[in-house]
Amino acid sequence: MKIVFAQSRAPEAEVVAFVVKKDDVAALALPGVDAGARALLAAAASGQRFEGEAGTVAEAYVGEGQGVTRILLLGVGSGDDAAYERAGGALTAKLLTSGATDATVDLAGSGATAVAAARLAAGAAQRGWRFDEYRTRLPEKQKPTLTTVTIAAAPDGAEAEWTTRDAVTQGLALTRTLITLPANILYPESFVERVIADTAGLGLEIEVLDEAAMHKLGMGALLGVAQGSRRAPRLLAMRWNGAGAGDPALALVGKGVTFDTGGISIKPAAGMEDMKWDMGGAGAVAGAMKTLALRKAKANVIGVCGLVENMPDGNAQRPGDVVTSMSGQTIEVINTDAEGRLVLCDCVTWVQKTHNVKTIVDLATLTGAMIISLGSEYGGLFANDDGLADQLLAAGKASGDQLWRFPLGDAYNKLIDSPIADMKNVGPRGAGSITAAQFIQRFVDEGVKWAHLDIAGMVWADKDGATWAKGATGYGVRVLDRFVAENFEG
Repeated sequence: MKIVFAQSRAPEAEVVAFVVKKDDVAALALPGVDAGARALLAAAASGQRFEGEAGTVAEAYVGEGQGVTRILLLGVGSGDDAAYERAGGALTAKLLTSGATDATVDLAGSGATAVAAARLAAGAAQRGWRFDEYRTRLPEKQKPTLTTVTIAAAPDGAEAEWTTRDAVTQGLALTRTLITLPANILYPESFVERVIADTAGLGLEIEVLDEAAMHKLGMGALLGVAQGSRRAPRLLAMRWNGAGAGDPALALVGKGVTFDTGGISIKPAAGMEDMKWDMGGAGAVAGAMKTLALRKAKANVIGVCGLVENMPDGNAQRPGDVVTSMSGQTIEVINTDAEGRLVLCDCVTWVQKTHNVKTIVDLATLTGAMIISLGSEYGGLFANDDGLADQLLAAGKASGDQLWRFPLGDAYNKLIDSPIADMKNVGPRGAGSITAAQFIQRFVDEGVKWAHLDIAGMVWADKDGATWAKGATGYGVRVLDRFVAENFEG
């Protein structure tokens, strides 16, 4: 989706939208629209029960000169910035396959701030993302037509604000694409190739570890997950040095299981196709790193993606096996479908040993228990530091990628003690998300601030959202970008 900023609305615009606050329809001033057209719009709004709630739309066709203009009213509720983002998404959802190729949002007299205008543009652009690569027989009426949204009469500074949000939008597009691709196309090696190609020229320093390198480092936990697949594992590290020389201040670590059968502890067949998005954490890290590079964030950040495929062949890891992690700690594998934590623990150890980081945030579609707890409204947050947790909660609220904090503690930690190894990879059925987080915490060095985001319910949506269509949401990119901007950039 192309976003254009203009000083005023072009007279020839065929589709024009105006923003409307809640219960403000009657008092609406529509610049350039005559009294007859205003009366028609008011009647249309009444007939469509439109009252200006955030994300709602009313429309009418009005005659102007020798032609007809399609006019939309976009509800922005109380008029806060987030409501403008929802309005932008609603605009695109309404017009994407309508036959219209461009639309103009006229903000003259609206009172919109620069941030609100930029968020409206972001909502419109993000809602326009589609993945039709394999739909060779898509009916003409279902093909997208809307290519351009023009923001007219935006306040000073709106275009500069959009530049930052454009970077987020492009990061989201990468994440959504990675998550949507099927597992026969996206596997550890091709994940690396696609990310390198997509971020080429942005200034990211790339390091890739192959299977031999990981064996040499003793990454037995990650390699144990991968050993049942013909697809070789990879570790992808992307470093952004926006603050100059020195160690990264922050590490973002993502679980990248490009397909998860469950291994020998195989999953039920129904719904297993969804497990192509079990690399959602790694996808979010890749998208966030692209965003930081695009907007030239003034922070040193490293993104690490642990990439494996979990398959049940004759060489696959068995329940009861004991593996040795890169940290030297041993793990009794009780359930091979609790594989994400085995991948993450070696990635966390690697980034601590090689880059001297003091703050780590890991992201993973880790547990079904998190979906039971929070559904698809919040991601789960676990942290060993209250200040870090508060920063992430604030970033989640501001960005729209909301988080909810869960507890950690010794009582939960004891539940993963093993009688024959240092720990086992699952605890009892209760508190499954918490014991998974406790497992990862055992690999965090003393003095390192750490947070774990369990985003199992968030990376894929079964219905349309405000700024995404059904499918990959891109969850994680926005909260990570906001977290970096507010806490790691001077």
